[in-house]
Amino acid sequence: MLYKILNGVKTHAPASRTDLINFAEKNKAILVAINAEKILHATPESRQIINRNLGYPDGIGAVWALHKKGCKDVVKIPGCELWLDIVGRYYQDKTFYLVGGKEAVIQETVTKLKARFPGIKILNYRNGYIKTATEKNALLQDVTLKKPDIVFVALGSPKQELLMEEMQRLHPALYQGLGGSFDVFTGHVERAPEWWVKHNLEWAYRLVKQPSRIKRQIHLLTFFVNLHLNKY
Repeated sequence: MLYKILNGVKTHAPASRTDLINFAEKNKAILVAINAEKILHATPESRQIINRNLGYPDGIGAVWALHKKGCKDVVKIPGCELWLDIVGRYYQDKTFYLVGGKEAVIQETVTKLKARFPGIKILNYRNGYIKTATEKNALLQDVTLKKPDIVFVALGSPKQELLMEEMQRLHPALYQGLGGSFDVFTGHVERAPEWWVKHNLEWAYRLVKQPSRIKRQIHLLTFFVNLHLNKY
């Protein structure tokens, strides 16, 4: 799959969600969401983590940067939608394992998945509060034993990517880091309404709902200036 380097971050440029899913499943990849912030604030460590895996354009900033690099057909693929596309495509044939969120959230997530996708095979799940080496080792052993085809990990970056890499070394599968997607799926966190999403204004909606994010959004102006000046 075509990719470009954006401020040292290897970002793939899928022309469709189907293309991305096919590529990720075939290569047993770890899917990592890329947005303007991850490009702008890339560090040597974050670049290495992303570049070892499959970074895809989760935010419109990444899409615009890829457009500037000549990838005219690339599409934005929000991670909070992608994982459900993966479930919808494979739930009748493949097995799943879920990690992340508070205990109530992961329980609700599993219940809702079973209702939406009858017959889905969830081999196991646990919350994201992995506090000791013993707990982590138990998780790694369980994944290795049960051998799920697809694993979703919602812990936030880079913690989720580092954990998925440990899992991948023991058990190759398709992995995706989800951040707060379980909270969105269960309604504990509100996503922007469809109009805002359709017009690539989720960032503006979040700013309206949380004015305290203004400092974070100001940083994104730097990204767009750099993009305009072809610094990526």
